Amino acid sequence: MPIQTKAYAAKSPTTPLEPFSFERRDPGDHDVAIEILYCGICHSDIHQARDEWGGAKYPMVPGHEIVGRVTRVGRAVRKFKAGDTVGVGCFVDSCRECPSCKKGNEQYCTGHVSFTYNGTEKDQKTLTQGGYSTAITVDENYVLNIPKGIPLEQAAPLLCAGITTYSPLRKWGVNKDHKVAVVGLGGLGHMAVKLAAALGAEVTVLSTSMAKEGDAKRLGAAYFASTKNEKTFETLSEHFDFIIDTVSAPHDLNSYLNLLKIDGTMILVGVPSEPAAVHAFSLIPKRRSLAGSLIGGIRETQEMLNFCAEKGIASDVEVISPQKINEAYERVLRGDVKYRFVIDLSTL
Repeated sequence: MPIQTKAYAAKSPTTPLEPFSFERRDPGDHDVAIEILYCGICHSDIHQARDEWGGAKYPMVPGHEIVGRVTRVGRAVRKFKAGDTVGVGCFVDSCRECPSCKKGNEQYCTGHVSFTYNGTEKDQKTLTQGGYSTAITVDENYVLNIPKGIPLEQAAPLLCAGITTYSPLRKWGVNKDHKVAVVGLGGLGHMAVKLAAALGAEVTVLSTSMAKEGDAKRLGAAYFASTKNEKTFETLSEHFDFIIDTVSAPHDLNSYLNLLKIDGTMILVGVPSEPAAVHAFSLIPKRRSLAGSLIGGIRETQEMLNFCAEKGIASDVEVISPQKINEAYERVLRGDVKYRFVIDLSTL
């Protein structure tokens, strides 16, 4: 029988999220039914609920930082059993046949990727609904094991903020020989600091808010600099091997590119609502690169979770009830959270 599910949903781009009920599918042979315990609030949830990126489908239940407990499994499931603590990230299926999927980079699937919400299932008709809900049913191949030792509410944001910053650090081989700047100290930025520091890099936080200096150093940064101070861009010119840009608001990329050494790379993981202008001379004279990175595949996400458990890393969170989702959205936009809101779904 279908699973009756309570949720909070956006019914339009201009109205607050409100209580919503719908049905999840009964687990098939390869499915895992999950009782959702916690779900993080990502800035992209706000962008999509308010249709700031276009293509929004309503009603929309956001949420792709999901931690829960397995309640049932299909008869062919071998990876999980009832009672296991598991996670679900930004997608719940992919074509499994394209080169990207075969390499374990399902996030770059060139067939059909089923995003956890505001997407469609493999039939490309049934809308996916996310983790601001009490239950979800997912194919076992897209479910992650949450290692013991990570508090469950602090594990939830790892499924997006954690892997979004871990993947480029691994892709570009960041290590103890590198100087890394993290632009912005929010949900993504605070994880970038923790992970880069754990990989041995010398980390500098670049922020508009001097009030975050103490937190930056507590999280693992060796240095902090204010980007409101024009001298910062002179002092740190050609200083960094890598820059992880986590900012979701419009800003001048050229100023930051000039902080890179020869052959340095700036990696975008934040998504502003407007395109940015980049001058060729910010790149050409020092053979710099401007790159982007999107979450990570299932295998890499599990690697990240295991790494976090080994290093004692988790997200800094503020746990809220579902009734405070709309208030939390406004606080995210004001930067008034340290550093990720997580919804306690047990109260829904």
